Formats: sequence, structure tokens, C-alpha cells
Amino acid sequence: MPTISRFYGIVVYMNFDDHEPPHFHARYGESESSIEIQTGTEIGTLRGRALKLVQEWRVLHQAELFENWLRARQHRPLLPIPPLD
Repeated sequence: MPTISRFYGIVVYMNFDDHEPPHFHARYGESESSIEIQTGTEIGTLRGRALKLVQEWRVLHQAELFENWLRARQHRPLLPIPPLD
């Protein structure tokens, strides 16, 4: 699980050769969710402020997330994405 960003205790990562639709994973403590890059649809247990921060970050970095999604599908190294400030 290659980590692409970390902020406020949240770890964001993508898996190589993961299933469609394009998405990433976010973990905060014991909570974890899968989040679609384009729509922001969330499946998992991430809630409250952590989910709000991840969604804000997703909107700011959609292009970079899609680039990393394509790289992951090709088994290429993923690029780090700046954290939320």
C-alpha cells in the first residue's frame, strides 16, 4: 500500500492494480475508507472531521490523484501529493 500523502494523522494511499472506479484509501486511527476520486463517494468507517479533511484534500488534488491512479494501474511508482495545510 504505497502512501501518497499524510496530514493531521491521516494516511492516504493507493493500491496497485486496484478495482474500478478510480479511488484512493484513507486511514485515520482504526477508521478506514475508500473514496472515489471524481465523485467523493465514500465507503468505509472514516467519519467526522477526518472525512471532511480528506474530501477537502481530494478536491484540491484531483488531477494528481488521477495521475497516480494511472501510474498504479501500470505498476509505476506513485508520486507524493502535498498534504492539506
